[in-house]
Amino acid sequence: MKLVKQHIEKDKSGYVTLVPEDFEDMWHVYNLIQKDDQLRAVTIRRIQSESSTGSVDSQRVKLTLSISVDNVDFDTQVGVLRISGRVIVENPYVKLGTFHTIDLEMNRSFTLIKPEWDVIALERVQEGCDVTKKADVAAVICQEGLANVCLLTSSMTLIRQHIDCPVPRKRRGSVANYEKGMKRFFEQIYQAILRHIDFEIVKCVILGSPGFVREQLYEYIFAEAVRTDNKTILQNRPKFIMVHTSTGHKQALQEVMNDPSIKNKLADTKAAQEVQALDQFYEMMNNDPDRAFYGFKDVSKAAERGAIGTLLVTDELFRAADVAKRRKYIALVEEARATGAKVFVFSSLHVSGENLNQLTGVAAILNFPLPDIDDEEEEEAADETLQDEDEAPQMHSNHAAEAFDAVLG
Repeated sequence: MKLVKQHIEKDKSGYVTLVPEDFEDMWHVYNLIQKDDQLRAVTIRRIQSESSTGSVDSQRVKLTLSISVDNVDFDTQVGVLRISGRVIVENPYVKLGTFHTIDLEMNRSFTLIKPEWDVIALERVQEGCDVTKKADVAAVICQEGLANVCLLTSSMTLIRQHIDCPVPRKRRGSVANYEKGMKRFFEQIYQAILRHIDFEIVKCVILGSPGFVREQLYEYIFAEAVRTDNKTILQNRPKFIMVHTSTGHKQALQEVMNDPSIKNKLADTKAAQEVQALDQFYEMMNNDPDRAFYGFKDVSKAAERGAIGTLLVTDELFRAADVAKRRKYIALVEEARATGAKVFVFSSLHVSGENLNQLTGVAAILNFPLPDIDDEEEEEAADETLQDEDEAPQMHSNHAAEAFDAVLG
């Protein structure tokens, strides 16, 4: 993503002008734009005008619209953002206050104006514009007749092609049909690799499957590359890694990212670091639960005591429509960083982010145990119970007095 211009005031208000260049850039933009932000971008509108003779002419006009954002929709299949809102700057073709939708596409500039650029939003801009932070992993997760060709970026797991190819069962007397079916299946995967994997960017290609499908696929890919003299595939042979998975579905990517050989290969990518942090959290929960907490209430208490060593939080929490909710999570991140904690912002479109969302979206590994957090919760719950019991007789007596007054009245 290109940063064309940026101007942030001391009160944190300001604007940035950006040009998204690929799918991951569009994901960063999706996380940047929030309700009540202002967006200025070039769009095309069909304008109807009536001539002096009474006939209606229709023409497509290129114009710049400025809207106050009301809703943001991200189509991950085509990488287009649809931002709808009311026009805040009138022009000759569109009236002030009318409702319009702007389609943001790759390689088109736009200007985003915010009343407050918080630390998470500014980091998102910096990360999106830093080409060194792009991930470089491709994966083919498959089983007989089923395959998913994926690209793993630092923020997303993109399924570039889903392949479902009928393969006859391997029975006595029908082995030839089975082998023909598998050949058709492998050919579809091979063509998908050629279409969707850029070997100038990708560091490694993971082939994962149950059984021996990955070995058969590996042999087919390089036999076909030799037959067709595909130098790109042959030169990048060292980038192919085979790992075992229990299934050919997308969920198996979590197994792939947990494989030690893959972790070593991808140790410098953000996605692998996030998976490793989540693994450490689960391990801590099992072995030393007083040093592993999740949920905003407990994690916030740990932050107040300066106990957090690693904070894990999903980007979904920073897209909340509730401004107060966004700010409390931003404050949590800043408080954790102020005490030296590592902070990982997980993408909700990545497998690891999906798993963290199941744990409320926020978790922490502590530098030292805090067993008294649970004790505090029990005391608070007990105090609330006592308070309810104290109020109940008073409420009962109030109702009785009202009833008695009603009888006398």
